[in-house]
Amino acid sequence: MVRRSPLVIGHRGAPGYRPEHSRSSYELALAMGVDAVEPDIVATRDGVLVVRHENDISGTTDVAEHPEFANRRTTKKVDGEALTGWFTEDFTWDELSTLRTRERLPKLRPSSASFDDTQPILRLTDLLDLVREGSIEHGREIGVVLEIKHATYFEGIGLDLVPLIVRDLRAAGWADGELPLIVESFERTVLQRLREQGVAASYIYLIEASGKPFDQVAARGRAAQTYRSEVEPEGLHRLVGVVDGISVNKRMLLERGSTIVTDAHARGLRVFTWTCRPENRFLDAAYRGPGGKAAFGEYEAEWDAIARTGVDGVFVDHPDLGVAFFRAG
Repeated sequence: MVRRSPLVIGHRGAPGYRPEHSRSSYELALAMGVDAVEPDIVATRDGVLVVRHENDISGTTDVAEHPEFANRRTTKKVDGEALTGWFTEDFTWDELSTLRTRERLPKLRPSSASFDDTQPILRLTDLLDLVREGSIEHGREIGVVLEIKHATYFEGIGLDLVPLIVRDLRAAGWADGELPLIVESFERTVLQRLREQGVAASYIYLIEASGKPFDQVAARGRAAQTYRSEVEPEGLHRLVGVVDGISVNKRMLLERGSTIVTDAHARGLRVFTWTCRPENRFLDAAYRGPGGKAAFGEYEAEWDAIARTGVDGVFVDHPDLGVAFFRAG
């Protein structure tokens, strides 16, 4: 198949170079030429949406260094998994604003870790303003791919994310379709609810290579369908009119004989994939090279295989490499 040029999306900004979801991570991604950036959102105790990959902030902030928050460390079950750490919903925004961001993988990405403890956590409204201003500065339209995290969990503890998202998108001018907005989640029900609220966006259903969506597990228990069933022809057919596309783990596209993109396109659904990273640690075994986990392997060969599926969008950690490669075709 002839290579197409998919959207290049800065996954958490440019986390190959800066701590994920930090201001400098996003600013660098915009400067490197991405089509869009992807913030993940979770909520604080007082209903402020903050840009974090998950509600457990133990590994991506300096919270453990704050003695005043030592007693907030706890164990919770989030989406069926027991986790011990510090969680956004146990803090007010004023409290979280005193924390600073850190590199998630300091041994793998020591250069990024050199920026630890220098930048505060962003709110969703901060990120939306940053992208709007960046579009003006760089003279091109730049989108936001907003990922909603743990929606069923948050609703279960009295923090319904939907009205909070609607509030922030409308306040920032991102809800009426004038700015390029994509909303995605591993839970389809929150996408349906947000669309019913009139937020003008493309809605993308995130799909893992294994497991079941937690919203379906909460509603149906063992009868919940697997993620895998969602990308079978019958599953894709059920998604038509419900979402605008899917975003799948790249492993699913690299599997021999995969027809996910072709099958989805035949039903009018877009397909994104995540995450294109150059380090050996993240590459499919066939594309790993010498030098250890942090060394760059044969990433261009892997990315070429992904591009040739006809995928519509790719998430990248190193935006300069992603832009250079995926736009070259």
